[in-house]
This record gives sequence, C-alpha cells and structure tokens, in this order.
Amino acid sequence: MNTPVAGAAVGLNYGGDAAGLICAYRMDGTGPAQPIDSVQAEQWLQAHAQEPGGSSAESADDAAPHPFLWLHFNLSQTQAMRWMERHAGLPDAFFEALKEGSHSTRIERDDDTLIAVLNDAHFDFAFEPFDIATLWISVAPHLVVTARAHPLRSVDALRTAVRNGHSPRSSVALLEQLMRTQAGGLVDIVRGVTQRIDDIEDELLAGRLDHKRARLGVLRRLLVRLQRLLAPEPAALFRLLQNPPAWMGDEDAQELRDSTEEFSVVLRDMQGLQERIKLLQEEVAASVQEANSRSLFVLTVVTVLALPINILTGLLGMNVGGVPLADSPHGFWIIVGLLVVFMPVAAWIALRGPRDR
Repeated sequence: MNTPVAGAAVGLNYGGDAAGLICAYRMDGTGPAQPIDSVQAEQWLQAHAQEPGGSSAESADDAAPHPFLWLHFNLSQTQAMRWMERHAGLPDAFFEALKEGSHSTRIERDDDTLIAVLNDAHFDFAFEPFDIATLWISVAPHLVVTARAHPLRSVDALRTAVRNGHSPRSSVALLEQLMRTQAGGLVDIVRGVTQRIDDIEDELLAGRLDHKRARLGVLRRLLVRLQRLLAPEPAALFRLLQNPPAWMGDEDAQELRDSTEEFSVVLRDMQGLQERIKLLQEEVAASVQEANSRSLFVLTVVTVLALPINILTGLLGMNVGGVPLADSPHGFWIIVGLLVVFMPVAAWIALRGPRDR
C-alpha cells in the first residue's frame, strides 16, 4: 500500500508531519499493521465515507475483523486540528473537549462514537506531580483518533507495540490495549514510588533525616494528583459498558471490563501508598519535634547555668560607690567561689524536672 521508506518515516516521525500526524496505521486484525502517511489516511477515509452504511452498520456479532485506522496527532502543531476537522469526520463532542482543554477523565458515548479523555504520565516522567498530561480519544468502528499536546508513556508504548507487529483486531481492542498499557505504566509508577518510600524509611530508621520531608511531600502530591485524575476512569467505563454502542462486540466489552478491574486494583495500591506516606510524614515530624525539643532543652540549661555569672558581673560592673569587695585583695576569688557554689544549684534546678529518656 505504501513504500517501506514511507512506512519507516511514519514510524520515526515523533513530533508529527506537516499535518501534525505523529503516526498512522491501517489494521485489519489479520496481519501486522500497515504504516501510512496523512495523504494515504485522507484517501482511505474518503473511500470509506463513500461506502454504503460504513462499518457502523455491520453487526457486532460478525466474527470477521474489519479494517480500521489509528491516527495519532500532536496538538502542539496547529495543522493537526484543521486536518481532523476537514478529513476525519469526528463528532463535535470530540472537538469541544479539545477546545475546552478538559482534563477531567471521562469515557462517554456520542451516538456511535466513543469519546474519551484520559490522563497519563509524560514520556520523560520524573516522579514530579506535574508530569501528567491528557490524551483525547475518539473511537469509531473504522477509526481511532488519539491526540495529545505532550509525549505520553502509554500511547508511545502502544505505538511501539503496533510498529513491532502487534495488530488489535478492532478499534475497541486498540482502546482496551491502550488502557492496559496505561495500567501497566501506573504499576511501574507505583513500584518506583514504593522503592523511594522504602529508601526513605530505611534512612529514617537509621536516623539520617536529610530532606525526607520534602521528598515525601513530592511523592504524596504526585499520588494525590494521579488519584484525582485517574480515579473517575473505572466508573466512567463501567457506565459506558451498561449501554455500549451496537457495533461493540461482547468479547471487546468483556476485555474492557477486565482492564477496568486491573486499573481499579492499581488505584487501590496508590491509595495504600498515600496512607503509608502519611504515616512516614507523621514519624518524620515527630523525630524533628523531638530533635527541636532536645536543642531547646540544651539551650535552656546553658542559659540557666550562665544566669548567676550574668547577674554577678552585671552588679559588680556598675560604676557606683559601695561595690562589695572592691578594695579586698581576695575579692576576685571570693566571687569565683560564690559562682562555683551557685552554678551546681542552678544546674540542679534546671535538670530536676522529668524528661523523656
């Protein structure tokens, strides 16, 4: 359908071509996906639009796989939106979600098209709370369109799998594979956060505080942000599966349901990590408070011990008549003797209170 050189160019075009198309594949579920460019995608969509009834009119129970396109766009290029509006025939709800910049996770049905807004980790994810971006998806029987403004880990992993020969049998199967890849990415994030928490806990038990409070705060903010953005996804998909489009097969619906259960398990693990971080933060705060209390106690003892010296030197240093021992040859040693007597008394007064050992 196209030359190998063109296919290689599409596979390596990470930022997008002149139309903002990062990659495009034609799949039929029977063999490897065929990479195409934006011109070939336009021609295929025009030919499909001229078919009577289209794929949406076909029965969901038909076991024969039907060809479909996957188009992945870079929204940072202004031509991407124009190309989709002119050639993709996407529903208005998809463009409204793009123009609104909606980041709230949802999966809903618009007539015979599924519209999804998913959140995923950046391709260069560095365990920072703001390393999360949005992926907009439109799924129809003959066309899957994904669009993003920043490189994302899950969709890039799916793109690599398709390029290496994996070919989903249907457009819904591609969505299901994307969600499973997203769940796998979340598992990796949870494992990374768990490892960092284990290291912080080991350092805490060893008594090396350093900057663990700040590190724990960053990890907790990351998990809270992920939880807030991703938690609505399973519920949204379950609501969709209560009333799926007619062209969605039972097998595809079941696989989507299974992927949702896996996603829910990951979210529960994230909730458990948040609780663990909270406990560690409380432990670190208690350790810091204990260290501050010890420092304050030492400062108090030093102040009390120095109090007699300060009082006597202040009194004896006044330039007034009648200062005691001013004319005595042993006056200095008498004062030293008085201080030697008073300082143990002051130390006893400072140390006699109950203290934690």
